[in-house]
This record gives sequence, structure tokens and C-alpha cells, in this order.
Amino acid sequence: MILSMTLEIWQFIIILLLVLIIAAIATFFITRKIFANQLKKNPPVSEAMIRAMMTQMGRTPSEKQVRAVMRSMEDEKTKEERAKKAAKNK
Repeated sequence: MILSMTLEIWQFIIILLLVLIIAAIATFFITRKIFANQLKKNPPVSEAMIRAMMTQMGRTPSEKQVRAVMRSMEDEKTKEERAKKAAKNK
């Protein structure tokens, strides 16, 4: 006896949508977990870290120098974001 399984088109579409929804939810949680682990391993740079780096290099950082470094890092970040948006819009 030959076992024959046939799906109607509407059954196929429902199964496909369920699989896609489950995959999207799983991808979201996996990506969130990976992102959280990356932030733990590589935290964003803070003013205290900049002060420590400057001290290790033998400089006594003033508040003005620390703020200037932070501002330059933020400016660089915004430049990169603008470049990505410009590339995306092309």
C-alpha cells in the first residue's frame, strides 16, 4: 500500500507562515542573546576608560581633554551612521 500525502494550497501556506513566524521569533531571541554577550565582552568606551588609557600612556588627563576625546568618538560614530544611511538611500 502506497502512502500518499497531499496538501492543499491553503494548508501549505499556513504551514509556511507558521514556520516563518517561528523562525523569526527564534532569530530575534538568538540575536538578542549574542548582542548582549558582545556588549559584556566589549563594553562601550566611557570617560573613566579614556582617563585610564591616558594615565597609562603617562599623561595626566584634564577634563577638557577627556571631553574632547569623547566628542571626537561621538562625531566619528555619527559620520559612520550618516555614511551608512547615504549608502542605503542610493
